Amino acid sequence: MKTYEHIYQHLSENTFISGEKLAQELKVSRSAIWKGIKTLEEQGIVIEAVKKKGYRIISGNLLVPKAISQALKIPVTYLSVSQSTQQDAKTAALKGAHAPQLYLAPYQTAARGRLNRYFHADSHGGIYMTLHLKPNCSYDHLPAYTVLVASSIVKAIARLTGKSPDIKWVNDIFLEGKKIAGILSEAVTSVETGQVTDMFIGVGLNFHILSFPEDLKEIAGSLFTENPTITRQELICEIWRLFFTIPEHDLIKIYKEKSLVLNKQVTYEQDGKTMTAKVLSITDQGHLILKTKDDKEITLTGGEVSLSSW
Repeated sequence: MKTYEHIYQHLSENTFISGEKLAQELKVSRSAIWKGIKTLEEQGIVIEAVKKKGYRIISGNLLVPKAISQALKIPVTYLSVSQSTQQDAKTAALKGAHAPQLYLAPYQTAARGRLNRYFHADSHGGIYMTLHLKPNCSYDHLPAYTVLVASSIVKAIARLTGKSPDIKWVNDIFLEGKKIAGILSEAVTSVETGQVTDMFIGVGLNFHILSFPEDLKEIAGSLFTENPTITRQELICEIWRLFFTIPEHDLIKIYKEKSLVLNKQVTYEQDGKTMTAKVLSITDQGHLILKTKDDKEITLTGGEVSLSSW
């Protein structure tokens, strides 16, 4: 780990710790400690310095990729500057990167969601990550990864915070009526074999964001609006731990239980027209079974729906 990461870990474990003691424990100079403190502050960590007492963390938390990698037992790539972790993962895959592998960034300069839509990324208060998998199976046998990750997110949040977010079909996580997270799943298929060779599952989560652009204020929310009770690192590790360990059928069950649209009236686009229907059920593949106004049942496999009550 880098010096500033070691400093962060020591500060996280102490109320106050002096620069002299930090230097002794890390076997570096006082100048290196000062530079490390400044690096932490540049990454959004608010640190208080008190004469004769030392330093302590007031707010903010750092992502330590080595610790995340050890917890998940998979490689973790951390990029301090990233346009998009989704693109980072794709670029690495073209160069033969190992999978599964997690790609992390503290901020994204060109964040995008489904249908290439803009996704607001905060400079310090968000979680931005992409998991690269190699399913090597036909599309028909591909797990419903968006469903599985959405369930892992809501389950992890509930376990660590006691909060109870919901899932809006197919890839949005809502808390108290506002979107706090989105998922973008993209597959690469071999033309020769028809096998899905690579899967990229991107997650953008508003962890502790206090302000949004004017056009997002009414629809975007944050997991925490006051000082977080957990760290981003704890949540990241719990999300992927659940994803890798909870059986698929249990995650699908969670998805259905936490659905915002099940048994609700929704609108959707079909052939350029806005249609209205009731959601009867959600399949294990994450598809919607709808009942139209003329009592016909149809299956919606993709696209977007809006709750009529909204």
